[in-house]
Amino acid sequence: MDNYEKKAYKEMLEWELKILKNKSLVQSLSKKAQNKINSYIPEKAHQVVTEAIKQMVKATLAGSDFTTVKGRSTGLSLEEKEELVEEKLNSYRKTAAVEGAGTGAGGILLGLADFPLLLSIKMKFLFEVAAIYGYDTKNYEERLFLLHVFQLAFSNDDKRRETYHLIKHWQEEKDKLADMDWRSFQQEYRDYIDLVKLFQMIPGIGAVVGAYANYNLLDQLGVTAKNCYRLRLLK
Repeated sequence: MDNYEKKAYKEMLEWELKILKNKSLVQSLSKKAQNKINSYIPEKAHQVVTEAIKQMVKATLAGSDFTTVKGRSTGLSLEEKEELVEEKLNSYRKTAAVEGAGTGAGGILLGLADFPLLLSIKMKFLFEVAAIYGYDTKNYEERLFLLHVFQLAFSNDDKRRETYHLIKHWQEEKDKLADMDWRSFQQEYRDYIDLVKLFQMIPGIGAVVGAYANYNLLDQLGVTAKNCYRLRLLK
């Protein structure tokens, strides 16, 4: 390992500790409340939302793969690759912030439009990151890996630890996964961002909340993606 790889490895271990730490009482109570609310929602509604999110994500995956430039990072060191990742993250954070401010300023109707728009921005960013690290997203298993990176970034504690295990042991676990658990995927993501997006729809503060929230959600996705690929490269 060179000096940068040692530094990256140390950062990755610190990130792992945060992923694996025990959840707080507030987080535990919050998750219980969300589960209770979800139990009151009719099963048919869950199925409709799950299918809608599944089709939305699959359409985004197809579009992102088509527009992502491959092969630019061939021969680069880890440090050089992660400099490119930071450049992409800065660009996508700004895009997400502008999108959040625009939809947040429009109140409830435009606030609802933020969900698919932000999802598309996040997925496109993940495809860019995969290409920089040298992974070909035309392979089904790499797209499945990206979905688990997404889920790791936007899940509550128990699901996060479960997803972390899959990612850390990806070579051993990937063949056991026929497809994504779409019900879990949409419910964890929705529960994770519901409160923030609720405030985004409030007239007067929606634009500020939307810009701030989207910027930080992209930042969180960037940190997660970078460390997930470090797990694969620095073993």
